[in-house]
Amino acid sequence: MRFRAVFFDVGETLVHVEPSFAELFVTVLAGEGHERSLEDVREASAHIYARFSEAARDRSMWTTSPERSRDFWTSVYERMLGALDVPTGDGIAATLHREFTRLENYVLFEDVRPTLARLERAGLLLGIVSNFEAWLEEWFGVHELVEIFPVRVISGIEGIEKPDERIYRLALERAEVEAAESVYVGDNPEFDVAPPASLGMFAVLVDRRERFPDHMGSRIRDLRELPALLEAV
Repeated sequence: MRFRAVFFDVGETLVHVEPSFAELFVTVLAGEGHERSLEDVREASAHIYARFSEAARDRSMWTTSPERSRDFWTSVYERMLGALDVPTGDGIAATLHREFTRLENYVLFEDVRPTLARLERAGLLLGIVSNFEAWLEEWFGVHELVEIFPVRVISGIEGIEKPDERIYRLALERAEVEAAESVYVGDNPEFDVAPPASLGMFAVLVDRRERFPDHMGSRIRDLRELPALLEAV
């Protein structure tokens, strides 16, 4: 294998809301007296990706302080609530923000640990580069992932967010590897494919929900496909 290091995005690449974002959203709404279907919430969740794109376009950072994070996610939840015809004046957005920042509501996808074990056995250095709040570091400690990922570049700690190329460069510097020797794996083409690829990293899209069937680059549905893909490159 020609690679020395593999870096990962975190949200929806390694980690997901349990049981799912839509299911937790539905549960919170029901607790506030608003019954909505999973299908409706999934449709409304398109506002999340739209808001991410806006932030990338405007270079407006949302994870670099608790206040920025709260304002960003509150704006997302308010858009979703509007699409679901749920009133926003009774504090539901704040309740959603509280639930979606609870560490216990996040778990690893089942394909993560087997894949990491295979990559470690192949002698690869593992790291993360993530747009995430600073509490992600605590979550990694709780789940005994700190030693597995010795290189961790978290935007909420570093003050730089994807798609800014500096965040990837920082990870490469800490890992002491060249871009051409490294892989980046993530779920969003705008944040996780184009920027690292422009630096010379090998970018892999993990598309668990078939959102990007026409993606022209390397694309996998399950992380367990990754080791064989890297061996074949």
